[in-house]
Amino acid sequence: MSDESPRSRAVVVGGGLAGVTAALRLADAGLDVTLLEGRPRLGGLAFSFQRGDLTVDNGQHVYLRCCTGYRWFLDRIGGARLAPLQDRLDVPVLDVGRAAGPRLGRLRRNNLPVPLHLAAGLAAYPHLSLAEKASVGRAALALKRLDPADPALDRIDFATWLRRHGQSQRTIEALWDLVGVATLNATAPNASMALAAMVFKTGLLSEPGAADIGWATVPLGELHDTLARKALDAAGVRTELRARVGSLSRGEDGGWSVGTGGERIAADTVVLAVPQTETHGLLPEGALDEPGLLLDIDTAPILNVHVVYDRKVLRRPFFAALGSPVQWVFDRTESSGLTGGGQYLAVSQSAVQDEIDLPVAELRARYLPELERLLPAARGAGIRDFFVTRERTATFAPAPGVGRLRPGPRTRAPGLHLAGAWTATGWPATMEGAVRSGFSAADAALADLGRTHGHPLQEAA
Repeated sequence: MSDESPRSRAVVVGGGLAGVTAALRLADAGLDVTLLEGRPRLGGLAFSFQRGDLTVDNGQHVYLRCCTGYRWFLDRIGGARLAPLQDRLDVPVLDVGRAAGPRLGRLRRNNLPVPLHLAAGLAAYPHLSLAEKASVGRAALALKRLDPADPALDRIDFATWLRRHGQSQRTIEALWDLVGVATLNATAPNASMALAAMVFKTGLLSEPGAADIGWATVPLGELHDTLARKALDAAGVRTELRARVGSLSRGEDGGWSVGTGGERIAADTVVLAVPQTETHGLLPEGALDEPGLLLDIDTAPILNVHVVYDRKVLRRPFFAALGSPVQWVFDRTESSGLTGGGQYLAVSQSAVQDEIDLPVAELRARYLPELERLLPAARGAGIRDFFVTRERTATFAPAPGVGRLRPGPRTRAPGLHLAGAWTATGWPATMEGAVRSGFSAADAALADLGRTHGHPLQEAA
């Protein structure tokens, strides 16, 4: 006598990191999974495209050792070796706001226990005075005592908290915003203290190696599209690209019907892993108490300036800048497939609401001289190519009060769950937050179906 029963059917709408994670998780638990993505590729807002002979990432994406969700994702798709971590945190920081010329400092850690792991590096950091360094230490100890889940922290901005704890404007610019703008996509006055506390507590004050940086040495598309699709295929997931979902409804049997225009797919459980505005448009009536809150979650842009020089102008893999409009610069020569002896640099610019729509010519006139200020070897170098990529809605805006707007994975509609970096993960809009949201939505779906499954995030941690 067979005890086999029909496999539960799941549909995941959206093929970004959240959706791919949810699909893999559900398939690993034995569900019959269909993944629907409107674009002709997977990867969401972390993808690659061709520009002539170059393979270009739409933006520079990094992760930290504390990002156990994204590390699980890399392992699950077989891509961990293609996105290695630093052995030890080391961030070169160039300050050009000095008459004597650029000065190099480094943010480094050692293997001592927290918080001593950063003490020596902070002591040697040349971009802050002795008094400012001492104030950083006091603020870090105060931050370590905070609970990022405290709703009161979400109601104040990061800059207000920093000033209450003796941080000068120079300290905010040379340290707190240096990290915070890149991870939160907002300057301190525009960032929720809850999200800032989460980033700094987890990344800098949890364990010595938590903030070690990792990044892809291949195009993002090779990870988030090619390898992800192979993993989905191997897990038995049916993946449909160019399949934009236009409708979502409940059937008389209590199941779900997902319409793509050319097909209707029946499901026992559905995960919506699409942006908040698209989610709002698909939600059936009554699925959320206040669905309009989704439309109150604002977005923030990220701009990337791409420069291909005719010679090598940078001898380190990346650096951050002070005293300049330039924020972070990465060497993408090898991963892009550039040949001919030149060098390809990507300038990653977060929280650039005032620049996101500037013409390319204006951005060229702004950034090429700044790169020459930062990199003397760039002076006189030929420009083989200059172009810009813009993600106007790259992340949700981490403004004070955003926490009350972010829904959890469950809805009031049985069998319907939400995923996406904009949902209530406790993280800002990062690859880590996206993966964690996929886990949460899939786990909620499995629980509703009466299934249990081991939790890889806990194992990874």
